[in-house]
Amino acid sequence: MTLPPAARLLHRHVRGQWPAMRRLAAWSALESLPALASGLLLARAIDHGFLAGRPLTGLAWLAALAVLYVAGAVGTGRIYPWLAATVEPMRDSLVREVVTAALHRMSDRPSDSAGAGASQVTEQAEAVRALLGTALRNIRQLLSAGVAALVGLALLSPPLALVVCLSVALALAVFAAFLRTQVRRYRAVVREAERIGETAAVIVHGVRDVAAAAAEDRAARTVGDVIDAQAEAMRAYARTRLIRLPVLALGVHLPLLALLVLSPYLTEHHGLTAGTVAGGAVYLVTGLQPGITVLIDTGGTLLLSLAVMLGRLAEICAVPAAPPAIAPAPDTPHWGAPSSESFDIEADHLTFAYSPNAEPVLEDVSLYIPEGTHLAVVGPSGTGKSTLANLLTGLLSPQKGTVALGPVPVTDLEPARLHSAVTLIPQESYVFAGTLRDNLSYLCPHATAAQLRRAVDAVGMAGTVERLGGYDAEIPPGGGSLSQGERQLVTLARAYLSPAPITILDEATSHLDPAAEARAERALAARDGTLVVIAHRISSAERADLVLLLDGPRPLLGTHETLVKRSPLYAELVGHWHT
Repeated sequence: MTLPPAARLLHRHVRGQWPAMRRLAAWSALESLPALASGLLLARAIDHGFLAGRPLTGLAWLAALAVLYVAGAVGTGRIYPWLAATVEPMRDSLVREVVTAALHRMSDRPSDSAGAGASQVTEQAEAVRALLGTALRNIRQLLSAGVAALVGLALLSPPLALVVCLSVALALAVFAAFLRTQVRRYRAVVREAERIGETAAVIVHGVRDVAAAAAEDRAARTVGDVIDAQAEAMRAYARTRLIRLPVLALGVHLPLLALLVLSPYLTEHHGLTAGTVAGGAVYLVTGLQPGITVLIDTGGTLLLSLAVMLGRLAEICAVPAAPPAIAPAPDTPHWGAPSSESFDIEADHLTFAYSPNAEPVLEDVSLYIPEGTHLAVVGPSGTGKSTLANLLTGLLSPQKGTVALGPVPVTDLEPARLHSAVTLIPQESYVFAGTLRDNLSYLCPHATAAQLRRAVDAVGMAGTVERLGGYDAEIPPGGGSLSQGERQLVTLARAYLSPAPITILDEATSHLDPAAEARAERALAARDGTLVVIAHRISSAERADLVLLLDGPRPLLGTHETLVKRSPLYAELVGHWHT
């Protein structure tokens, strides 16, 4: 029989701990001796000691029980080191596998993408460690209390044990009938918790877009809806916990009540002794009730949580399957027609999603950008602007469709050829330790002094150069005294000097004021070649030859004036910005 992925993952990480688990089982058996013998010894003490007029004999049986309790305490004390020896190595190996798999999956995603990040999955691995340790501890208690009580009851009075076992079986059947519902609702709680993190990450990353579009209320509603959904999922799961009441009533309270109420009849007509009744009550109260309580808590919460967490980690550790083919959307826009220019960009029927089960960020999108075009890409956060930039530069591979540079697909280009043709400037500025000259000429190592001055003047960086003391000023690790805006000016001047015919700015002016941003964009647009600007201000779109509006998987392309007339969303963005 094939084990489910969660069970295979757990087995893979605990199979090296079998010696520790065997010792854990042995000490647990010693711990269970008092639960097993308590009713038997109490019955002997009552029937053959105190009621028979031999108090010393009764005390001797109770002394034997006390000795067993001491032995059980010794077993309890020796359990925890072996419990730690079982769980802690498992946690370490699980974290290694999960983090390795998570980082491997994230290597093909932008740094702000949603999904199982390393921090999230290590938290889940730590939760597995805590849940497994608690589950093992409670399962021992279930075995040492509940099972030992049933075995002891069978030795004390087989008819009484049969009646109790039937009642316990009915209780377990009721519990099992609701277990699938609990699993489904707890999975919903976990999924909604992940959605909160994913949604909040998108909103935080796009806070400038939110502010620029005056969409604070919409962003708050988006996050609030996800939080409300998670709260409702938690309430639905909490309602399933009410099943513990009938399970405890059927498994413990009803047999105990019947035993106490019917004890005169049982002793008179069915040969039960006072010691047998007392021993049976002890087994029910001190053994079976804690055992069933542990079963409900462990099975309904701990094992359920453990199964769901292991299932999520097994998905992360699994080798990614080939994504399913996505049918193209009807009437998908296709702009322009390719020419023979060698640095035209053509995206043909692009579809991209960050996981096989996720909704596509871009779906069946075709786009043609002739060489020399100044294109601005705008839209609310989370609509795929940065994703499109990474697809155009080959940093991401689409599940469907192609991106071509001239007549050659990007995937067929040599990396050196691709890197020499495209310059991508991300939002986070890369400034390294070295001279200012080294940083500016990073993409053009043989830049002359005149070329440096022209680039610095063009993007408006002359004041920064003067403040630092010239091009030979040393920049320490981390950028030193350079502000975020000055670091972006360094990368913009670097892009200006780059000989690459295609420049893509992915919110690379986000820390500049509007005037400085306009100066830098005009300077880069005035160069020969293509400029694609992932914009966070509508003013960037007003300066562009063409504007691509992303709002879901069906984008619109046109001039600024055309989109104002055709798109209510774009008109709203423009209105909010100018207001």
